[in-house]
This record gives sequence, C-alpha cells and structure tokens, in this order.
Amino acid sequence: MTTQDARPSNAPGHGLDAGRAEAFLADFATMSAFGATGNGGVDRQAATPADIEQRRWLQSLLEQHGLRVEYDRIGNQFGLLELVPGAPYVVVGSHMDSQPTAGRYDGAYGVLAATHAIVRIAEELRETGELPQHNLAVVNWFNEEGSRFVPSMMGSSVYTGLMPLEAALAVTDHDGVSVQQALEPTGFLGDGDGPVAACCAEIHIEQGRLLEDSGTTIGLVTASWAASKYVVTVEGEQSHSGATVMPDRRDALLGASMLVVFARELADRFPGVLHTAVGQLDVYPNSPVVVASRVRLLLDLRCADEAVLAEANELLAAEIARIEERASVRLELERSHEWGINPYQPEGVALARSIAEQLGYPHDEILTVAGHDSINMKEIVPTVMLFVPSIQGISHNEGEETRDDDALAGLDVLTGVVRQLAMGGLGASTR
Repeated sequence: MTTQDARPSNAPGHGLDAGRAEAFLADFATMSAFGATGNGGVDRQAATPADIEQRRWLQSLLEQHGLRVEYDRIGNQFGLLELVPGAPYVVVGSHMDSQPTAGRYDGAYGVLAATHAIVRIAEELRETGELPQHNLAVVNWFNEEGSRFVPSMMGSSVYTGLMPLEAALAVTDHDGVSVQQALEPTGFLGDGDGPVAACCAEIHIEQGRLLEDSGTTIGLVTASWAASKYVVTVEGEQSHSGATVMPDRRDALLGASMLVVFARELADRFPGVLHTAVGQLDVYPNSPVVVASRVRLLLDLRCADEAVLAEANELLAAEIARIEERASVRLELERSHEWGINPYQPEGVALARSIAEQLGYPHDEILTVAGHDSINMKEIVPTVMLFVPSIQGISHNEGEETRDDDALAGLDVLTGVVRQLAMGGLGASTR
C-alpha cells in the first residue's frame, strides 16, 4: 500500500489504534507477495499454485486468531467464529483470486479487512461480555473473477443456489481442466454447503474514480448496474488464407471483429449509461495461413438503466443478422449471466451511513458497475456493500492502488457495520 498520491484526503485520521493499523498493513504486504508480478501486481487465478498458496496462508492466519476454517463443496473458504451455538452467521468477505497481471486490492482487500474486523469485534465482545445475536464468518469466495473458469462469481452463485454445484464443478479451463479436477488435490473441496447466513457485508475498492474525484472516503453502495453477459460462437469455414478467393471466404474472425467493433459503437450510442466489452476471444485453428473457421468470444454489456439495456440487447440481436449476411458466417449467442438493477436493502445502506457518520468519514451513496459476490448474497439475505476510493480508477491492472488512510478508514467502518450486524442490527433473516 502507499500513502503517496496526488489526491488530498478529506477524511479524519482513521479510528484504528496504531497497533491494529500496522498489523493490517503488514498482513496486506504479506498477502500481496503471493503471485506477485514484476510490476507491483498479482496473478493468482482460481486454483492456480499462487491462489492455493495464499489460501493456505489465510487459513493459517484465521486459525492463529481462533477461527475454525472450513470449505464447502465448491471451494469457498470460511473462517468461522461461533459465539452463539446454533445461531446463523454474519458472512463477511470478498475474494482473493485475481485476473492475470491484476492489482493487489481487488477482492483481497475485502477478505483481509473482514478478517481484521472480526478479530477486533471478538476481542471487544470478550472484554465487554456482550452476547451477539449472530455468529461471525470470514469468507473467501471461490473464482469470483471468472478468468480461469467462466462464469465469474462462481462460488457465491453456488452458495446462493443461482448455479448448480454439478454445473460449476464441470466447468473447464483452456487446458480442459475442470473445476473439480483443479480443486480436488488442494484439500479445498468440502462436503457441506457452508455456514447458514443471517446477513452479509463486503467491502471493496471502487474500481472507478467517483469517490476520489469527489473527495469521498466511504461509498455506500445502493444498487448494481444491470448486466447481460454472452458467450458468442462464430462459425465459418476453414480455408487457405492465400489461395481462397475473397468472395468464397466464410471468415469467422471477420464476423467476430465486426461484433467487437459494434459493441463499442453500441456503447457510444448511450454515453455514460452503457458499458460494453469483449474481454476474451479464442480463434480456431489460429494458424497464420488459415482462414478461421470458429471464434468464441465473451461479450459483456453493463448498464445503469434497465430500459436502455433491453434496447441494447435488441440492437445486438438485429446486428447479429447483419453480420451473418455480410461475413457469410453463423453466430450463436448464449446469455450466460445476467442481473438487473436490484437494490441493496435500504436498511443496510442506512446502517452503513450511520456508522460512517459516527466515525466522521466523508460518505455518499454510489452504484457499483462491477459485479461482486454481494450482488448474489443480497438476493437471499440483507447485505451491506461498502467502497473505498481507487486512485485514478485503475483496476484489473498492476497499477491498481488505494491510499493507506482510505483502506484503514474502510476497515474501521466495516468493523462498525459488522459489529451492528452481529448484534442483530438488520434483523434475523436466514437463507
């Protein structure tokens, strides 16, 4: 972490004592060494050696602080602190897997913050003798990023019943290795469904620059942008890249390229409201002297307005037909993942606001454009989502950075939120 950047901080000094702050920063530095890249980032995609190594380190850290570590049947990692036998849990955390050559903060900050928040709350409860209503659990969700195994947010999707376990375990990576095959040798495949949740909290870097630009320390997430994610297969015909006359070509890569360009043009039609991207593209046979016969790509549409997203999907469908005719190819679209603008529970936003106000941190409501595991969790239990600023909005990049003061302020607010959740601050809903 660093405290050196051009943005002046409007936040007061964080409410953590020096020892807790130093311990958190030291653990963050240790965690960031797993899968470290040469340019200051990390590469620890799901169930790769770096991800496995950092999971074992987290298990050791949790156990050192008296938490019992368990894994469910999709490899979600839980650190359990049972304070009230038989009671459900406040599930707090994020993910520690990453994109290739990614930043140190995305997800991992939220898991470590959850760990330190729960350890602090446990110590305070022992000192005061208070009895909470709920138990506490740190969670490190499996394969949130979806870079090695598609789709993203896999672990929380299985936990919340949005994705069948069998389907998730059968997903394969580019080398044909399934999720089950990747996890089995690690010891991270449990035989249960994880702890019963009463409510959930997650803190994350914003991955944008609204908070930084406005001098806001804590983002109170009220809802997510809607999203439509597609797996697109473009079928053409393999032929010689030199000898085949141009009118006879059925170039799958040409059709895919037309779709990539259209995706950007589509976003430009709805500036500031619609984001689009093609983040992955696989070409077959990918030979320098062969016209491609098949291309598989992942298309991502995210929107702040559900009506605009519906219109964008209609425009996409119409464009598919035109591409097929112009490039003499066939396109198949499978909508692999989608969600609407479903808000987080207002009472959770109000709770987070009250904690930020008590601690004196500048705060404001914000939407999340990126997907997070809490988006799944809020569908089954009351859920609180918090953001801290990202310097220049850089994310999924080795240059991703957040100020120490902002990270520690987020930990401070998260601790207050989780303490209230443990005492029954949002009721006693259970999945």
